[in-house]
Amino acid sequence: MLSAFWCHLLPAIKLYLLGLKVLLLQLLNGPLRLPVMPRQDGNVAIVTGGGRGIGYEVARHLVRLGAHVIIGGRDEQEGLAAVRRICEHYKEAKVEFKKLDLASLQSVRQFAQSFRERDLPLNILVNNAGVMLVPEGRTEDGFEQHFGVNYLGHFLLTWLLLDTLKDSGKSGHVSRVVNVSSSAHRIGQIRLNDLNSCQSYSSHAAYCQSKLAQVLFSFHLHQEMQSGGFQVSSCAVDPGMVDTALYCHLWTPLHLAQSVIARLLFRTPEEGATTVLSAALSPALEGDCGGGYWANGCREMTTPLTFDPQLQVSLWEISLQLLNLH
Repeated sequence: MLSAFWCHLLPAIKLYLLGLKVLLLQLLNGPLRLPVMPRQDGNVAIVTGGGRGIGYEVARHLVRLGAHVIIGGRDEQEGLAAVRRICEHYKEAKVEFKKLDLASLQSVRQFAQSFRERDLPLNILVNNAGVMLVPEGRTEDGFEQHFGVNYLGHFLLTWLLLDTLKDSGKSGHVSRVVNVSSSAHRIGQIRLNDLNSCQSYSSHAAYCQSKLAQVLFSFHLHQEMQSGGFQVSSCAVDPGMVDTALYCHLWTPLHLAQSVIARLLFRTPEEGATTVLSAALSPALEGDCGGGYWANGCREMTTPLTFDPQLQVSLWEISLQLLNLH
């Protein structure tokens, strides 16, 4: 009994201490400002979870720069409202909403098939949608929710759109996959024999595992694209502590305290989108300068675990098996 209690408590303590450290560092760094980015006329971008928060700000900025943006999300009302708000700001906006539920592999496949049938290019894929600290539960296909939504749904989406990304990339203008991860990956562990957290469940540990999986996937995908000679780059991004609805599943007293602190000290969604947009748009990240892990507007080192080639390959191959992609 005591062991089970400790298994639940320790990941929570680690995550909250890490959050405090990240918050202090970003307060010391000061506010982020997005540098001037090149126009994106003729480019097409997909942003998952673009109906609100960081995803909305990413979509809005891409539209402002002339990109054709497709917002993928499960809440149709929220997504259509986001499209209307963007169109009110930018009269020539090319933005639309398409249904995408990352907790349903069928929905992911339908979204990707619908996009491919339009014969559009795909220059930017921002895998932004996610859940955090949700109660124990399973996706439509039986996967633990953090692993299924944050990681596996985006893995499948990227895989199904990879040929389009390859065809759209050119020398000097590579296609980019941006996976919105978190500093929580630093305390995550990948349990290859229990990716669905069946042996013991901690929402904190499950969240951290999903974010580590995203970083491992980002790094391995980038290596695969580079070694294959494809004009596609892949990176992982930490937007920092941002005042969004992501924290809604915190224990009620913590959520009340967090909501007050967030308004005072967290980054705004627009600030949180800055590093994501830099990774998606910066000309400095062309060629050999692409890939990596980005936080606070610059490239940062991650934990040694993220560079473990055997772990990267093992997770990649297990993911293919789980998704019947072999």
